[in-house]
Amino acid sequence: QVQLVESGGGLVQAGGSLRLSCAASGRTFRGYAMGWFRQAPRKEREFVATSSCSGGMTYYADSVKGRFTISRDNAKNTVYLQMNSLKPEDTAVYYCAARNDGCDRYFISSNDYGYWGQGTQVTVSS
Repeated sequence: QVQLVESGGGLVQAGGSLRLSCAASGRTFRGYAMGWFRQAPRKEREFVATSSCSGGMTYYADSVKGRFTISRDNAKNTVYLQMNSLKPEDTAVYYCAARNDGCDRYFISSNDYGYWGQGTQVTVSS
């Protein structure tokens, strides 16, 4: 089992940047595929980005491609989401998620993940 804690959210102006972090407990972090999702008010949770166990495979939602980068440091049990050129429509609660396999593929459905963090708020002002 793994526990996830996100940090790094906040208020930023449009065009700015933020880096979210998700720290995972447990000694088998390198065996987990990781994902970032977000949920805006009155909207369903949506996929943002995912990384395979090693970080060798990543995949992004079209809405963030070229602006966001997912990365992971398995030695620190942490996955990151670097968010650049932020837009007001990026405003949401961001969640990291883990799946205890997926070393040879990536997963973009929230149903594929069994572990979730509590979320961190990102607000982008215009």
